[in-house]
Formats: sequence, structure tokens, C-alpha cells
Amino acid sequence: MVFQFKIQIKGITKPPVWRKVSVPANFTFLRFHDVIQTAFGWDNYHLFEFKDKEWQSNIRIAVPVEDDFFDPDFFADTKDSSKIKLSDIFKDKFRKLLYVYDFGDNWVHEISLESISDDKQKTAICLSGKGACPPEDCGSIYGYEGMKEVFATMPKSEEADEYREWLGMDEGEMWDSGAFDLEEINMYLKQV
Repeated sequence: MVFQFKIQIKGITKPPVWRKVSVPANFTFLRFHDVIQTAFGWDNYHLFEFKDKEWQSNIRIAVPVEDDFFDPDFFADTKDSSKIKLSDIFKDKFRKLLYVYDFGDNWVHEISLESISDDKQKTAICLSGKGACPPEDCGSIYGYEGMKEVFATMPKSEEADEYREWLGMDEGEMWDSGAFDLEEINMYLKQV
């Protein structure tokens, strides 16, 4: 069985940042995390969790840690992402989930199950997408939008040069917020 998901980072527009992926239903949530990291171009530097709501969720799937700072009276018990399969959660009309990456910058991704097929597939495949993934540690949506604004309105400024240096870009190179390379993403997904 194969699930087709649309995953979109909340709060980013012009262009929005989203990916459609086809994923075997027997993937664990830890492996699905790797798929999302690869499809978006994140560098897997930070913690993550899957949950059903932004606040007071009933489901929380993550890598459990002994000193988990989440209060069990306020948050759902953490399910181990290496043991829970996608097919354990996405069933019986359950079609939406959130994926939160980097609890500092708080990148919230909306996951929507669009279709289920009986196809056989061993790896994840990115079907389509739009928009460049924000750089790691850029300061959340506001930092990312600010960076895009600097490149759009002041491309020759000292601030734009500082961004270029931080991002490892060449002198005068512009950040392309619309960049999306389906072929490259799928090349990397073969390794997940």
C-alpha cells in the first residue's frame, strides 16, 4: 500500500513551500521524517515531532528522550517514531497531521493524506513541489520573509552580502525562493 501526501510549510507564501510525496505505508514515522527532511532540503539538525494539533494534541510521535520536557498532564504521551508505522495512524478517515521541525524556529508542516493506492513501492518518491526550503536557523517564518525581502529590495546592500556569506553563496548571487529541483530530490530520496 502507498500513501500520497501533500506537505506544506505553514505561513510561507509568495511562493508557498510544499511537496507531494508518495510513501510506502509501512514506513515508520522516523523514516517519514527522513523523507520530509530530504524532500524539503532540511539538514536534520534539530528535533522534530508529529502531532494532530498545534496545541494540546492527542497524538505526539517523536524520538523519545529520557528528559522529555513535555508535561504528560498537558501533552499526549510520546510514541516512538521508530516503532509507529504510517499505516498505524493514517487509517479510518484520519487524513491530517502536523510535522514540527526545529522547536526554536518552529517550522510547522501540514501533512494531508491525498490518496491511498495498492501499488507496490519500496522507496519514497517526490511527485511535485514548489518553493525553496528556508535555510536552517534563519529565524523562523519572519526571518525567512525578511531575508527574501532584503534580496528582493536591496540586493546590493551590506545586509544582502551578509546573507550571502552566511549561506555560502557567491558574490552577487541571489536567493531564489522559487527554487525546486524534482530530479535532485528524487535522487536523494532513493537513499532514504
